[in-house]
Amino acid sequence: MFTKTNPVRERRTYNPTLDFQNFGLKEKDLSTVFSAGEIMGVGSTTLSEIIIHLKQIYCDSTGIEYMYIRNPKKVDWIQKRLNINTNHPKFSADQKKHILSKLNQAVSFENFLHTKFVGQKRFSLEGGESLIPAIDSIIELAAEKGVEEFVMGMAHRGRLNTLINIFGKSARDIFNEFQGKDYDEEVLFDGDVKYHMGWTCERKTGSGKKINLNIAPNPSHLETVGAIVQGITRAKQDDNFSGDSSKVLPIIVHGDAAIAGQGLPYEIVQMAGLKGYKTGGTIHIVVNNQIGFTTNYLDARTSTYCTDVGKVTLCPIFHINADDVEAVIHATLFALEYRMEFNQDVFIDLLGYRKYGHNEGDEPRFTQPKLYKDIAKHKNPNQIYSEILLTEGVIDQDHLSKIEKEYKEMLNKAFEDSSKVKETIVTDFMADEWKDFERADKEIMSKEVKTKVAISDLELVANAVTTIPKGKKFLKKIQKLIGDRRSMFFERDKIDWAMGEMLAYGSLLMQGFNVRISGQDVERGTFSHRHAILKSEESEEEVILLKNIDSEIKGNFSIYNSLLSEYGVLGFDYGYAMASPKTLIIWEAQFGDFSNGAQIILDQYISAAEDKWKLQNGIVLFLPHGYEGQGAEHSSARMERYLQLCAEDNMIVANCTTPSNLFHLLRRQTIVNYRKPLIVFTPKSLLRHPLAVSKKDDFTKGKFELLIPDKEVLPDKSKTLVFCSGKFYYDLIKAREEKNRMDVAIVRVEQIFPLPKDQINDQLSLYSKTKDIVWAQEEPKNMGALSYLLLHFEKAAAFRLVSRPFSDSPASGSSVRFQKRHDKVIEKVFRKN
Repeated sequence: MFTKTNPVRERRTYNPTLDFQNFGLKEKDLSTVFSAGEIMGVGSTTLSEIIIHLKQIYCDSTGIEYMYIRNPKKVDWIQKRLNINTNHPKFSADQKKHILSKLNQAVSFENFLHTKFVGQKRFSLEGGESLIPAIDSIIELAAEKGVEEFVMGMAHRGRLNTLINIFGKSARDIFNEFQGKDYDEEVLFDGDVKYHMGWTCERKTGSGKKINLNIAPNPSHLETVGAIVQGITRAKQDDNFSGDSSKVLPIIVHGDAAIAGQGLPYEIVQMAGLKGYKTGGTIHIVVNNQIGFTTNYLDARTSTYCTDVGKVTLCPIFHINADDVEAVIHATLFALEYRMEFNQDVFIDLLGYRKYGHNEGDEPRFTQPKLYKDIAKHKNPNQIYSEILLTEGVIDQDHLSKIEKEYKEMLNKAFEDSSKVKETIVTDFMADEWKDFERADKEIMSKEVKTKVAISDLELVANAVTTIPKGKKFLKKIQKLIGDRRSMFFERDKIDWAMGEMLAYGSLLMQGFNVRISGQDVERGTFSHRHAILKSEESEEEVILLKNIDSEIKGNFSIYNSLLSEYGVLGFDYGYAMASPKTLIIWEAQFGDFSNGAQIILDQYISAAEDKWKLQNGIVLFLPHGYEGQGAEHSSARMERYLQLCAEDNMIVANCTTPSNLFHLLRRQTIVNYRKPLIVFTPKSLLRHPLAVSKKDDFTKGKFELLIPDKEVLPDKSKTLVFCSGKFYYDLIKAREEKNRMDVAIVRVEQIFPLPKDQINDQLSLYSKTKDIVWAQEEPKNMGALSYLLLHFEKAAAFRLVSRPFSDSPASGSSVRFQKRHDKVIEKVFRKN
């Protein structure tokens, strides 16, 4: 609270102050010798010397919060480090020159853009340029400590500067993007603004070590990329380094208003120590402008500091004056050492300012006239540091002029070269991970894929998941459940939903694919159907039967109950899938409706990332859906919202009705050499429905059925042809039997997007004499697939459309009212013409 960390504003006044009089001491005590204790390392000395020593450590350009940490080992480690050189760096002349070089690059690049692209948005780093030497120093030291890959996420401010001066992106390419040239016409994607694009590169450190750098693509939705970064990092640790977190370092750069105002940082912080999501600690750097778009920091948070979210998990937090670049480097290296030592997050609050408005065309003096009068007169960090080094004799004016001239010449040449380039080329993000995959259009997606499995392989999986280890005691209910699964496969040949799932995962594991499932309560399953992890009754030892498959080739199976988060966890799993395309990644919502807590991930990544950033992704969403009288939030997975996002070839949406079709769908998703997000509306009541079962032949001889015809009603006997999807099918066939209406054919549309138009047309041709064609759904008219069908299938306009009336709420809270409404919809389907 008493540091010199604010470069452009007076610090807020805190009382009581640290004046010695406030501690019962007097002027005469200044010359008295006191024993200062071992922590400070000064032994016995006068009070005046003790005060000087304390001010040097705690009241200069760096402040650190750590006394709330409950681990004495961590506190002791920090205290010892603080007392080395009184918390001040001792850099060599060469190190200082390197720092100056990076600072010069940061400042010169912004100045160049300001003169060449007047008024264009670039979200300048000016006022926080010390970020560049800070990140550079982290990378250099981390590489010496064995880190081989870096995964970085940051919003738009300073991103272009980071891309050119840290990641080595060509200045020519950046200038090319500023000039607004179109993308290569052969590339079928829309692209995005220049400060959202991702980048991957290999870089050599100063000592010659090769490292891999990744900066994830991000939308304008601040903080979203943080969850993506965590997932990418964990995937790289798992796939490339056998889970060794010391090899991959995540770095997230925040804005002060965003980290304080958005909820996602809290979710990410809470993930940091969880077995399914931990990455061994993240370096969080806040580029603190002390302002949001126009909002002053006093209106942007209640907490004292924007970084107070870090205290939730007792992380150390550094507050640094961004004008003091040596203090910035010192603190960031301190933070890195802590992360590598304790595998924990650490926060760096880089307190600077924003030279211009939120973007370069904005006028900040409308809302902060006094502050921006001071900023206009303020020297930039490069000027400040240059003067210090000139005074110290580390450099002379010739050296300063030389590095400024060389960098500006490079920028000028790149600017000239950019005028010769006709189009913008977008480099693929993490291309090495995706070298075995191709982008797919609708034609490729429509090709049939062989997904059946040999009976011998299926039996190996079935045997593993229906055999309880000997010598371990489990609940009788578990013993019965596993026994029933064994019976349904080896005796009754009636395989239910959960067993179908297990067979899908096991068959993929036998082909060497990994499987990762994550979400709320997924280990057992919200509806107690999955039981992927069994727990012994006495010790609660965990047993994963899928790991017991007797096969030479075996992928890794992992399943994790998540924290009670949708936004953060889905973002994490999406990031994981981004970096691990050979892993089947499934995120399951507790109920489908709860996925709207992750709407930003759905809108900005899942539906649009391939079109914006050329990113494929095979994430699978399991969204429990079905109307069974459980109320507004436990009925609908909001199918209509996903279908509204569907366009061209951006994803796959399915609503399966049999265990075998889910089996083939998941296998198709994993076996093909392209990746698309897959949205699956999964059942609740069908998990135990006696008719929702499959035979072994369906797995060993079948395939994924885009549409399942009616095998009971022949075309010449049909008076009504009904198309429907999902669980509602079973309600309709029950009603058909009760009403003895075997003149009503009921066809199931299993894949909703891309819509199987050819198969639907085939059914219409087959039932060409049937005049009453119906689309039936249990959802209200403004929900479900109805509107989508009308947009994507012109003939649907002539269908008789049966649904509940328009409704603002998905379902009634009364089970009695629900049943009345549900019965009405069914009656309409079977009405006599």
